[in-house]
Amino acid sequence: MRAIVRVILLAIELYGYILIASAIMSWLIAFGVVNMRNDAVRAIWNFLYQITEPALRPIRRIMPNLGGIDISPIILLLLLYLIQMWIVDYILPYAP
Repeated sequence: MRAIVRVILLAIELYGYILIASAIMSWLIAFGVVNMRNDAVRAIWNFLYQITEPALRPIRRIMPNLGGIDISPIILLLLLYLIQMWIVDYILPYAP
């Protein structure tokens, strides 16, 4: 049971890193640092978008419009951190 909980914690941490990579990639695309006409860039962006958008979309729907600022990745990272801490504090100590 303890191994399953640790795998879940690792998956949450990995998803956090993917979320950060997606945010950085969107900034690079928005500021014109990387070119979306490049096939490798487009493939990476499509992967990151498909992985992160299902979790970010409900947060964006709830959040008010802040102009051009998107803070949904920050909110999702905080939620992931809270879930991790809840698992570490309340589930992991009691896992056989």
